[in-house]
This record gives sequence, C-alpha cells and structure tokens, in this order.
Amino acid sequence: MADFLEPGSKAPAFTLKDQDGNSVKLKDLAGSPVVLYFYPRDDTPGCTKEACAFRDRYDEMKATGAQLFGVSPDDEASHIKFREKYDLPFPLLADVGHKISEKYGAWREKNMYGKKSMGIQRSTYILDDDGKVVKVWKRVKVDGHDEKVLEALTALTQ
Repeated sequence: MADFLEPGSKAPAFTLKDQDGNSVKLKDLAGSPVVLYFYPRDDTPGCTKEACAFRDRYDEMKATGAQLFGVSPDDEASHIKFREKYDLPFPLLADVGHKISEKYGAWREKNMYGKKSMGIQRSTYILDDDGKVVKVWKRVKVDGHDEKVLEALTALTQ
C-alpha cells in the first residue's frame, strides 16, 4: 500500500480506459492542469453527490483550462450508466485492477464498523501542466469539496 503522493512529486504515469473505451494517457494531458478525483464506486450516495457537485462546477473548472477525471475501480459499462444517469460531462476512468489507485495512494485499508477491507479512499489530486502534484486532498469530505478544488485551480491558473 503506497502512501499518498505529496505536492512537488511527479505524478505516476498512467494509461486508463474511459467509459467509451478510449485510452487516456497522463502524458497526453501535458500542457494543462489535471484534476484526478478517486472515488470508491459508481452510483453510491457519497460518490453520486461528489460527481454531481463536480458536474455542477464543471464549466467553471473547465474555464481554468483544467481537465477533470473521475477514477474508480468500476468497469467501463458501469461508468457509462453512471455518466448517463447523472449527465456527467467529464470522463470516468476505469481502474479495474486498482493499479493506478495504488500508485497514487488512494487504494487503502479501510475500517467500517470494525470490519477491515481494501478500497478507494476518496481523494483528489491537482496536477500542474507538467504533471507535477500541486495539491492533494487525502480524505475528502464531499460537502464543499468542489468549491475547494475550484479555488485551488483558480489560484494555480491566475
């Protein structure tokens, strides 16, 4: 289990499929800031609330020049349903084997009601246009998180 990445570190390279089967490579995103938010599962209450908050702020985030991606261990078919159901305008990346989530430190031991299991710890990274980590939220509380991400993007791009 890797630690969360810290600001100043180089973001691990990745290639993941989006909901439509298109390959998304970190190296191809160079030149603009990237927001990667890791979430546990499609169409669950907290994850839906978070995705819809990002949806509602998407135009503002896009205006900063940033690209936004949701990342979860769900497969492409699940992502298609989730995007369509909630009209999400940004890509969802399928990290089915959770290899990328592990590299970013988002795949962690969780303890719910005394039961330990492995899964995604809700977390968000902002990468600068060179792929360097500039901001990390390690244990995201959904309420107000979209605003914090937008504030950080605005500060980064002004």
